[in-house]
Amino acid sequence: MKFIFVLVISVLSAQVSAQKGIFLAPEKFSAQVFEEPGKVLQTLWLNRAMRDQAESILGHSFRGMRQRYWGQGAKTAWIFEEIGKELPITIGVVIENNRIVKVSILEYRESRGGEVRYPFFTRQFENIGLIKTPGKYSLDGTIDGVTGATLSVRAVKNVATLALLFHHNTPFTNFNSSASRPAP
Repeated sequence: MKFIFVLVISVLSAQVSAQKGIFLAPEKFSAQVFEEPGKVLQTLWLNRAMRDQAESILGHSFRGMRQRYWGQGAKTAWIFEEIGKELPITIGVVIENNRIVKVSILEYRESRGGEVRYPFFTRQFENIGLIKTPGKYSLDGTIDGVTGATLSVRAVKNVATLALLFHHNTPFTNFNSSASRPAP
């Protein structure tokens, strides 16, 4: 009986720790995104209106005066930290021609909801753009949730929306604009 109890505790501990982890370092993320040399670390300086828009998307205050990102051609890569349920999730978002190319969970710290890091979830963001409705920004596609990961799903969706908004405020959004596909 004692053996079974220890076995059950071990399995449960392994499942919880499998949710958490560093899955991709920021340097490796940017190296994967920009295979050719020439990527440049950039700074987006945020005015009050952009901070207000960020706060509206995130649903909480956004204190930064600037956001660092990489850019090259019509592509930008962003890394944000957003709270899931209680702890921050480090999320990387790649945008090209005003559409999301890739979403990656770089580090997940929560004990539950780690399914958001798997490709079945992150692939949903591919080719999603930004829609502006009166007073609100949102994604132009549907993202299915994950049972038991509602707050983590919300965090990833909010970060994807914010990355698209910030991308639209960079010089990389207008690079070769004829290749850009308008939002449906």
